[in-house]
Amino acid sequence: MTPVPFNRAAVTGREAAYVQRAIADGPIHGDGPFTHACHTHLATITGAAKVLLTTSCTHALEMSALLLGIGPGDEVIMPSFTFVSTVNAFVLRGAHPVFVDIRPDTLNLDETRLEAAITPRTRAIVVVHYAGVACEMAAIMAVAQAHGIPVVEDNAHGLFGTYRGQPLGSFGVLSTLSFHDTKNLSCGEGGALVINDAALSDRAEIIREKGTNRTRFYRGQVDKYTWCDIGSSYLPSDILAAYLLAQFEAREQIQARRQQIWARYQTALAGWAAHHGIGLPTIPGDCVHPAHLFYLLLPSLEARTRLLASLRAQQILAVFHYLPLHLSDMGRRFGGHEGQCPVTESVADRLVRLPLFFQLSEADQQRVIDAVISSTEER
Repeated sequence: MTPVPFNRAAVTGREAAYVQRAIADGPIHGDGPFTHACHTHLATITGAAKVLLTTSCTHALEMSALLLGIGPGDEVIMPSFTFVSTVNAFVLRGAHPVFVDIRPDTLNLDETRLEAAITPRTRAIVVVHYAGVACEMAAIMAVAQAHGIPVVEDNAHGLFGTYRGQPLGSFGVLSTLSFHDTKNLSCGEGGALVINDAALSDRAEIIREKGTNRTRFYRGQVDKYTWCDIGSSYLPSDILAAYLLAQFEAREQIQARRQQIWARYQTALAGWAAHHGIGLPTIPGDCVHPAHLFYLLLPSLEARTRLLASLRAQQILAVFHYLPLHLSDMGRRFGGHEGQCPVTESVADRLVRLPLFFQLSEADQQRVIDAVISSTEER
């Protein structure tokens, strides 16, 4: 029996040819022609004032912390149910993370708990659109604007998602994207910083270019470049951008297939899930999601452990997801403790992600569906 992997990065046909062209035409350092082509696609999709490819979503988040001037003693509000990069970017600048629990339906930051988390030291609010399903941005932005606090969207899951018709990543002053191997569009490792406040654009270019104005030099705006600010090397090679451009050009094909797979899981598992008290993704009516991932919420940790073992025995790789950041070793150094974010703690114990990727065949998906359903009949 052939194993069913959890993920396999999409390949649509032009990736190798574009990489070969990038190598042949040169130069292959950052901000070459393929990078600029990707910027154009992203600006069109997001409507942003400026978009900059980065070496990872992690680095885009680090740039966000630098651009917002986050420093020692500042507080940054974010969910505990997220990847470690979300918090590391701000802790690296000396900030103290303030973890807020998530909603039990969308698994996004609970907007009703936001106001109580704000103090005079709050310098940013970071939201994470889990599974590409939008946070309640109207309520979040209202609170943020009332207190004059900038919002950063960690939109690693959410490219092509919308909230009330507006693209995810277009609400905060900044947002970040991921093109990691597991994302809908990928170049193996990569990301982007989406800049919605045009006043931050020039400094973002400088920070991304090691703190120099080299980008302005390449545009002929200055006759030499020099050290202007703090920064680092956040530019991906144009080889990676070449691969990514092929993905952008095939995005309708990729997204259509992922939506088919997601919808088939939803239809096939809805009755079974309801009968066994198992949760499926919740998509509010004012949200469009990008079919980034499909998950099950089992009744207990024990039930999840049994399901994962049953699938593994049938050579199907399903995985759980984030562990609560506030209960990690680092999280406890910042005062994290059991019971601080009860929804997060419960969800982290019970969530299972099913295989969902562009090349997943109908036959293999049916194997997954049959294996999931039969796992509850074995007991």
